[in-house]
Amino acid sequence: MAIFGGARTPEMAIFGVGTVDAQGAVRPCSRRAGSAERRPLQEAIAMAFYRQVGSVPPKRHTQHRRPDGGLYAEELMGEEGFSADSALLYHRGIPSALVDARPWELPDQTLSPNAPLLPRHLRLHALFPGEEHEGADPVTGRRLVLGNADVRISYAISSLTSPYYRNATGDECVFVERGTATVETVFGALDVGPGDYVVVPRATTHRWVPTGAEPLRTYAVEANSHITPPHRYLSRYGQFLEHAPYCERDLRSPAEPLLAEGTDVEVYVKHRGDGPGGLAGTVHVTPEHPFDVVGWDGCLYPYVFNVGDFEPITGRVHQPPPVHQVFEGGGFVICNFVPRKVDYHPLAVPVPYYHSNVDSDEVMFYVDGDYEARKGSGIGKGSVSLHPGGHSHGPQPSAIEASLGAERFDELAVMVDTFRPLSLGEGGTAADDGRYAWSWSGRGPSA
Repeated sequence: MAIFGGARTPEMAIFGVGTVDAQGAVRPCSRRAGSAERRPLQEAIAMAFYRQVGSVPPKRHTQHRRPDGGLYAEELMGEEGFSADSALLYHRGIPSALVDARPWELPDQTLSPNAPLLPRHLRLHALFPGEEHEGADPVTGRRLVLGNADVRISYAISSLTSPYYRNATGDECVFVERGTATVETVFGALDVGPGDYVVVPRATTHRWVPTGAEPLRTYAVEANSHITPPHRYLSRYGQFLEHAPYCERDLRSPAEPLLAEGTDVEVYVKHRGDGPGGLAGTVHVTPEHPFDVVGWDGCLYPYVFNVGDFEPITGRVHQPPPVHQVFEGGGFVICNFVPRKVDYHPLAVPVPYYHSNVDSDEVMFYVDGDYEARKGSGIGKGSVSLHPGGHSHGPQPSAIEASLGAERFDELAVMVDTFRPLSLGEGGTAADDGRYAWSWSGRGPSA
């Protein structure tokens, strides 16, 4: 199903102007006075959501001195050259300094075509049986499930702290299925838990620190682009509009700097190269700890959105997937299906109608509850369904009559739709149940 709201333009910013409260929640402010005269929507330049944390000088690109009189090092971290969102970070050390480097062998990034073309059921929980999570971390422990030239989807169950890590190929949106963690970044720390989407901009140095007693279960969407709220939810100045199912008040971002001490610190960098998927890895060794930022400001920073703050849009009859969209990236979108009241026309059929993915592949990750349309298919919590373009899919036959008269669906699922065909990663191949394609007919190939 093609559910993009339209092409994203380079001028489009993510948020409107605002501030942050003591808990790190983003608060909206009104548009600046004296703005330019109104222009057609497609020509307007959006206003990014400005944040300031810690110590910064009154004017950019001017001296900012340490207590001992020395200068802090100013770093501009920006998108699309110098033509899009950016942040200025003020370091105690030199952000370019290295003392060593070596190759990093990435987790297996090999992709295999979905051939023959089939819908598939992938059981992600089976990828980490028993106590395997005790030897895995949320970054190097990821197992590649699906991918193409625009996006890679991985899964991990982990208990170890990850290395310091930087993805130099694109933004990441990591959904926390279960467990809790602290995501430490150069911008500050974020405490995350079940239902949180953690959006980390490209090239942000960070690490995952699992907390609590249970393993951390993470579903990682790695883009080769940037990941933003859908632009149709935003005004031409970047503020969330009234029809959007969430707004600035629902976002959490770092509230204070995170400073650490250390020497000869290793940072694992995923970057473009000649390996599978056009990827390669390098370990940089920095003379001082990368978490040395005393302050930063700008419109580019990590943030968290919890799926429980998504306000579902419903109607008298079944609503199409675009109403469930939460983010978009280059060549894909992310949607979520949350607990909600369902169709209330007296003759409504609450489960989806059969539909063909003319322009896209659909990936559904089943997080919690009972997903009504898949009853009788073997799909349950921790499952992923892949419905490729070229195959008409919809509810299992028994689910249609069973849904009639339902007033509410208690389900939670995360969907990624892609415009390019998806191939199977090693994790996807290992998790394939081999039977799902025949679940609508009740029989498969003869022995």
